[in-house]
Amino acid sequence: MGQDGRRLTEEDLRRVNTRKGLIQLLQNRSVDLTEVRKTLLYEEELRALQVELVRLQRWVQSAGQRIAILVEGRDAAGKGGTIRRFTEHLNPRAMRVVALPKPTDEERGQWYFQRYIRQLPNKGEIVFFDRSWYNRAVVEPVMGFCSKKDHQRFMQQVTEFEHMLYEDGVVIIKFWFSISKEEQLRRFEARRNNPLKQWKFSAVDEKAQELWDDYTRYKEEMFSKTHTTFSPWIIVKANDKQAARLESLRYVLNLLPYKGKEQAQIRLAPDPNIVTRFHREMVELDL
Repeated sequence: MGQDGRRLTEEDLRRVNTRKGLIQLLQNRSVDLTEVRKTLLYEEELRALQVELVRLQRWVQSAGQRIAILVEGRDAAGKGGTIRRFTEHLNPRAMRVVALPKPTDEERGQWYFQRYIRQLPNKGEIVFFDRSWYNRAVVEPVMGFCSKKDHQRFMQQVTEFEHMLYEDGVVIIKFWFSISKEEQLRRFEARRNNPLKQWKFSAVDEKAQELWDDYTRYKEEMFSKTHTTFSPWIIVKANDKQAARLESLRYVLNLLPYKGKEQAQIRLAPDPNIVTRFHREMVELDL
């Protein structure tokens, strides 16, 4: 089975039934045992955290909570993959993933927030936004998809919009997945070379490296003007995809007071070296 040099014979299959035989086989096949161990530990932790997410969802349903989780970041920062780890074992009847396409002609004639309001969580529901209304804060002005006046109006209105949601009881969690320019390029190349992932590489992605500094400027303005006590920005260092996924799950679980939380058999407090709340003095983001 598998590629040349990575085939398993009948003898191989017999050997993997013992710990010593498995280790010897992996070494003979030039497999990095450290990476194997890291992946196994990751899968074990992920499963335990996903069990807690199921408990969290039950609480959201029974308590009638409304949770909106915004997942933002540069292209190829790992937003979609993280959302999949959040949602793969949740009840789809009480959870949605929103990834809106470009607005229609009708939507372009509406108040900017209107189409997002339709997607807000109902009672007892968690909604994940794979990019959100913050498209107008960074992507749209960088790519020329909105006017300067549109951008300025958004920046003036967004905190008031979020404060109204907060006052009405909607919990908003805003993640920014932060990666380096070098890591973004590496992931772009991986997408180009993988026929199963080429659909992920868009025209916008093609310009991301060229416009890196423009993205940085608008992103920093967004943080400075839209980070509030009632709706803070949570920065996730995402060069390590596995760590970013685990720690963002931990952040949500640690934040919300769901029933059964005290019985959790895994650490829920996120690693402060990976997940941090934005503050004005932060100067090294996406560097």
